[in-house]
Amino acid sequence: MMSSFWRLVALQKTLEFRFLGKLNSWQGPNTTGCMFQNHRKMHSLPLKNSRHDYDSWAEEGCDGWSYKDVLPYFIKSENIQIEELKKSGYHGKDGPIPITKPEITPMQQLYMNAGVDLGYNITDCNGENQIGFCWTQSNVKNGERWSNYRAFVQPHINRNNLHISPNTFTTKVIIKNKRAVGVECIKNGRKLRLFARKEVILSAGALNSPQLLMLSGVGPKEHLKSYGIEVHADLPVGNNLQEHVSLPLMYSINISDSVTLNDMMSVWTRMKYNLFGTGYLSASLFEGVAFVYDDFSKKYDAGRTPDFQLHFVTKHIFTPSMKNLVNMHFKEEVADKIFTAKEDIESIAIYPILLHPKSRGTVRLRSTDPFDYPRIDPHFLQHQDDVKMAVEMIRFVERLVDTKTLQSIGMDVNSMSPLYQLCIQHDFRSDAFWECYVRHFIINLHHATSTCRMGAVDDKSAVVDPQLRVKGISGLRVVDASVMRNLPGGNTNAPVTMIAEKAADIIRQS
Repeated sequence: MMSSFWRLVALQKTLEFRFLGKLNSWQGPNTTGCMFQNHRKMHSLPLKNSRHDYDSWAEEGCDGWSYKDVLPYFIKSENIQIEELKKSGYHGKDGPIPITKPEITPMQQLYMNAGVDLGYNITDCNGENQIGFCWTQSNVKNGERWSNYRAFVQPHINRNNLHISPNTFTTKVIIKNKRAVGVECIKNGRKLRLFARKEVILSAGALNSPQLLMLSGVGPKEHLKSYGIEVHADLPVGNNLQEHVSLPLMYSINISDSVTLNDMMSVWTRMKYNLFGTGYLSASLFEGVAFVYDDFSKKYDAGRTPDFQLHFVTKHIFTPSMKNLVNMHFKEEVADKIFTAKEDIESIAIYPILLHPKSRGTVRLRSTDPFDYPRIDPHFLQHQDDVKMAVEMIRFVERLVDTKTLQSIGMDVNSMSPLYQLCIQHDFRSDAFWECYVRHFIINLHHATSTCRMGAVDDKSAVVDPQLRVKGISGLRVVDASVMRNLPGGNTNAPVTMIAEKAADIIRQS
């Protein structure tokens, strides 16, 4: 197991006019498979994503990974506690992960109403039709995040056939005669070699699984040779890095329903959380989700995955008092300019997300030292279509803000946000203005995937086959986000859990 937890700044080699406003950070893995398992009040959005995502995997050679094939594994892990969804055939009732609907402020209903103003339905984004506006579904119970560690590991911590080794850092997979036989690791300063009776299962995430494979001699031949690593299998490990990108759009409101720093820090807020597990500290204030196409006239499922996702954040963020509390990795000189919103005029933020960027990045070794961070080049915005689509998703937000519902609370597409200061040399709201804004404020969402891509045995772009076996090496599988054929159209937490559930069956049946 890889027990490191790190954050690094990614390399972006291409073009100087990119990421002008911020440094791009990535996070490494936690051995329990859940990045935020120690953060009680963090939560993820357990989205299954579009049926068309998984059907396309199957069409491209990933037999057994169509939506029909994977839906039972999504359902298996769920314990739906939202009353109106308990009879849905798309949700599970007996799984270890509770799924609830946080209702923290009145704003979530307004976000839904604004979607209706534009002709969209309020839907279950984990149900039959993903297109539309959805109430947040969250893996939170009694105000605490139910991580995969808490759901799958903690209840079985004392089983005789489960051994967890903390403070252990895996450095290499031991490969002999094209077969994985064990791993090398460092535990409390000592080097250990652990041997497998059957198989080695690598689950270090989309950044560290490729790093470990390459350190073990599985990866691009010329790259490995340049570091003097013996090549056991010449595979495109570390290619095809895909990641969702988003950006913040801030709008002032004339009501006091956004959550301010004073609200978060008040004695009453802390009492509600400590005594009842409710209130502002019991959820992340991501209130509402939407999935839409770039063709805004299409309001229902059009036979393909959506292009954009929206997150609504009911939090007054870009104020001076929040500057040191909101870690968005802006450069210091940029943060000084944008965290200048008035404390007494509340605001909310909308985060449009580009679900299927065309740009592809890479993960490569920086050295043969396993403690050295991998070299990550995400190539964000390298494909010009990604810039155009990012501007289009801002145009959708403008339409939404211009609805009667959001206008009624003072939101105005022509209002000036502190975030706009870096692009005032362009005509406000022109394509050039928004392209400048995109290049300054694009952020990644820690949804990295596809660096050990799954595919058919004869697929030269694939690292693992549909049984998740590393091609050319017996006794070695990869089970994490790195095997995804392509980046799914939504959050990756639930798809990773699905992959693990399905992998367990594949391994039992092998």
